[in-house]
Amino acid sequence: MKTNKDQNGPLNHNDIKKDTSKFKNPNFIISFGYAMDGIIHAFKNEKNFRKHIFTAIIVAVVSLLFDLSRVEMAMLCLTISMVMISELINTSIENIVDLIYNRVDKNAKIAKDIGAGAVLIAAINSVFVGYFIFYDRIVPLSHAAVFKIQKSPTHLAFIALVLVILFTIILKSIFYKGHGTYLQGGTVSGHSSIAFCAATMIAYLANNTLVTILSLLLAFLVAESRVEGKIHSLSEVIFGGILGVLIATLIFKLMV
Repeated sequence: MKTNKDQNGPLNHNDIKKDTSKFKNPNFIISFGYAMDGIIHAFKNEKNFRKHIFTAIIVAVVSLLFDLSRVEMAMLCLTISMVMISELINTSIENIVDLIYNRVDKNAKIAKDIGAGAVLIAAINSVFVGYFIFYDRIVPLSHAAVFKIQKSPTHLAFIALVLVILFTIILKSIFYKGHGTYLQGGTVSGHSSIAFCAATMIAYLANNTLVTILSLLLAFLVAESRVEGKIHSLSEVIFGGILGVLIATLIFKLMV
């Protein structure tokens, strides 16, 4: 990228604006792909972001053991999201600062420190939220609480979908082939994993043969469209389907 860069100073703002104008997103689908690329890139290259992802998985699973209200679940999701968002913004700031400055600079340090401070505040907030939500529940679980969770299909379905999405992101980042985007293609088909996860949950909840067949048919059509569109290979679609069915089955069989 050509820039009027002073040897000991920041890049020229007009040059940055001119050179980055070609990266403007042409439509929503491509914008969504870029966003997923950013998330998966952060997972692959940022140790702290990986910790946040794994912590989110653990919290999602553990929340199944507690009788959380909708408001508490909303607060939990919001808190987890804020920690991840703060880490992504901090990573973005660090990369931009490293691009602009070619030497140790006081302003660069301030920018990075402020970004890290935002992550710290979000992390501390998550500790307080976790304390207020789980403090009175960190005791041996009563049979009544477990029974109520087992009878909460909405909660189970939500957790299953969250786990499918998180595991899909992890697998896409681990087995990335080095060409194209993270979202399009990859060792596991995200569309197939979500479709088959949803179909499996519908089968467990409906307990009806016709509904089960129709839901599986829709999942197969989603998977077939990914192969026909040459976005995924047959093995990648099968891998995604297995992932979705496995997670939904584990959640509903272990908790129901």
